[in-house]
Amino acid sequence: MPTLYDFTMAPSPRRARILLAEKGIACQNVQVNLMAGEHLGDAFRALNPQCTVPALQLDDGTVLPDNAAIAAWAEAAQPEPALMGRTPLEKAEIASWNSRTEFEGLLAIAEALRNSAPAMKGRALTGPAPVDQIPELAQRGLARAQRFFDVLDAHLAERDFIATDRFSIADITAVVMVDFARVVRLKPTETHPNIRRWREALASRPSLSA
Repeated sequence: MPTLYDFTMAPSPRRARILLAEKGIACQNVQVNLMAGEHLGDAFRALNPQCTVPALQLDDGTVLPDNAAIAAWAEAAQPEPALMGRTPLEKAEIASWNSRTEFEGLLAIAEALRNSAPAMKGRALTGPAPVDQIPELAQRGLARAQRFFDVLDAHLAERDFIATDRFSIADITAVVMVDFARVVRLKPTETHPNIRRWREALASRPSLSA
C-alpha cells in the first residue's frame, strides 16, 4: 500500500487526498508537521528533497514528490474514474483550467498568506531555502485571487463543473482553492453566486471530507 506524507491543515496535500479518494486508492497516511518544521528535518529531506507535502511513496520505494506526479501516476494506475479527461479535447480543457486555477487562484492565495503571516516569516516560498517576505506581494496576491474569483464565477454560469460535463481534477483544485481562500479572508459572496452554487452542489461528495 502506498504511503502518503501529508499535513491535514495544508491545502496541497488535501488535493492529493481528494484525488486518491476519488480514485479509490487506499494509502497509509503519515503526518508531517509543517508548523514544527518536520518537513525541513534530515529524515523528511532524505525522502523528498523538495521539503514539501504531499509526497507519495509507492510500494517499490519510489517517491512521487508533488501533486503533478501523484495525479499522473494515479490516473495511469487507476484509469476510472477519469479525472484528467478521456478524449484529447477533454484532456486539454481540464489541463487548462486546472493550471489556471492553480496559478491564478491557489498560488495567488499562497502569495498573500506567505508574505503576510508572522508564522511564515522567512518562509515566503516553499522548499528547503529560506525566503524573506515582501509585503507588497501579499497585496498583489490578494488582488490576483479576487480577480480570479470573478473569472471563475463567470465561467461557472450555467455549468455544473469546472471543465467538461463531469467532476475532474480541475474541480479538486478549485474546491481546495476556494476553501483555502478563507485564510486571507476571501470567500465567495453574493457577487459570486455561481461559485457558491457549484461548491454547495459538491458538498456531499465523500472525497471532499478527506
